[in-house]
Amino acid sequence: MTGWWYSPPEIIIPMLTFTITHQDHCRRLESYLRTLMPTSPFGYARKLIKNGAARCNGTVVTPDTLLANLDTVTLKESGATTGYITATRPVVDILYEDGLILIANKPAGLPMHRTAECEENLVDVGQSYMVQRGTPCKLYPVNRLDRGTSGAVILAKSSSSAGIYGRQVKDTGLDKLYLALVWGTPEDHGTITEPLDEKESETRYRILLTGENSSLLAVTPISGRMHQIRRHLAAIGHPVIGDKRYSGGDMPELSGFALHSFRTSLALSEAGTLTVSAPVSEELLTLCEQRGFGRDTLLETIYRLAQREVL
Repeated sequence: MTGWWYSPPEIIIPMLTFTITHQDHCRRLESYLRTLMPTSPFGYARKLIKNGAARCNGTVVTPDTLLANLDTVTLKESGATTGYITATRPVVDILYEDGLILIANKPAGLPMHRTAECEENLVDVGQSYMVQRGTPCKLYPVNRLDRGTSGAVILAKSSSSAGIYGRQVKDTGLDKLYLALVWGTPEDHGTITEPLDEKESETRYRILLTGENSSLLAVTPISGRMHQIRRHLAAIGHPVIGDKRYSGGDMPELSGFALHSFRTSLALSEAGTLTVSAPVSEELLTLCEQRGFGRDTLLETIYRLAQREVL
């Protein structure tokens, strides 16, 4: 009698697969999953990650894992997960959210507050979205961006939360880093200390890439004066492209100008320090390409910046 053995059939777990594009380049994995499943409970994305049901490029990940263009995110398929996934992205691009605050990726050209009757603005759009999502609340800006500047901005969900984080910004500042596409080629790196409004001011910058009569800078404002980065870069003869007010020229194809609040770090009340990076818009990426920057090189440089491998 010949020997035999039983081989159980291989269990194939159905997976949902998503390919990352520039819209989510440098986004935290938790934010990406919340973008896919905007009505899921706050803890749902973290639960998927902790249980290994969410992976990036086949590997185990954390909520803070940074995604890159062309990465592959897989989710273990289930009725709950499938039910939460929506076909369209939320109207507000939320980079981080908890019970006290959210950090949004503001589009260029959108003001923080209403400046004219019936004008669309981030606070009103955000509050309407919260109602639509079933989590109504009033939003209070903790910090602000100019209308023409895109990128990460913090909104509190109550006046008390606004007070807590507002004091943090006033006492210790935010660890903020901007991307600025400017005319010409300044020194490789530098510190600008020209007083603004008769007050001491300091802006530090470093060139990341150079193109056709233009440079992409990583910029850190040490002080917090009005229009500080724009005024300081104009003062050294390298204004932000598209910034009409400060000699950057008129670029009708831009919704604002080429300044992006890219990386923000702040201390959360319970979970330690949080760092988020705001994906760069297609509009700004296209402008960089037009100035001679290769997209692949640009995306790689931005990713390294998000990981603090440069500067």
